[in-house]
Amino acid sequence: MRIVISPDADEPPYAQIRDAVAAQARDGVLPAGTRLPAVRALADQLGLAVNTVARAYRELEQAGLVETRGRHGTVITARATGASTEALRLAGQYATATRALGVPPAQALDLARAALGL
Repeated sequence: MRIVISPDADEPPYAQIRDAVAAQARDGVLPAGTRLPAVRALADQLGLAVNTVARAYRELEQAGLVETRGRHGTVITARATGASTEALRLAGQYATATRALGVPPAQALDLARAALGL
């Protein structure tokens, strides 16, 4: 994830963070499930106050673009990437089926990549 804060921009820093994360998710740079840096870590990296980053994350969560999972951090949602409901349903079915077959997650991902020709 790459975020550059412009002090001369008309938008405040929290909005710049919010918009950068949303754009990177929409453009596929941050796929669904990508874990974002901790609020404190990103604030340190950008040289901003912790509350500034926290506000950006809150607004992203309110918009349904990220989900906070407690100790497991904040992750990009499928909604943020523009994935269709049908694609999400089929991906869920694939995950359920591979788990039921006892296929390890890494192998399930390798199989999906092979099927997609990646």
